[in-house]
Amino acid sequence: MPRASCCGGAGVCLRRGCRISGSARRTYGQHVSVILSAENWTQIWIPAGFAHGYCTLEPHTEVIYKVTDYYAPECDRGLKWDDATLGIRWPVDPARVRLSDKDRKQPALKEMAPAFVSKP
Repeated sequence: MPRASCCGGAGVCLRRGCRISGSARRTYGQHVSVILSAENWTQIWIPAGFAHGYCTLEPHTEVIYKVTDYYAPECDRGLKWDDATLGIRWPVDPARVRLSDKDRKQPALKEMAPAFVSKP
């Protein structure tokens, strides 16, 4: 069976108080999203202090990612994938989304306790 490789990926800033360098614009709750595929060779780097998620767009999609440290269960958190305040336009039909029990129970951003706080 040939391997397909296409997914939508998103990163959400969870760093309260963080600003774009040289600007008054805050980045908390802002997101970036991209389509990743074997055809476009696109990659995305999600830095510390960001939530990240992805959805596969083709059957048998393989997702490979690198991390900067070992898994730390005490730091494991989640964010509601379809939180309307984030405005992420996932490239999938919400009625057809399949989620794990863990992902189905995640809170909206406004319900999350701060994980990262940037100080001036």
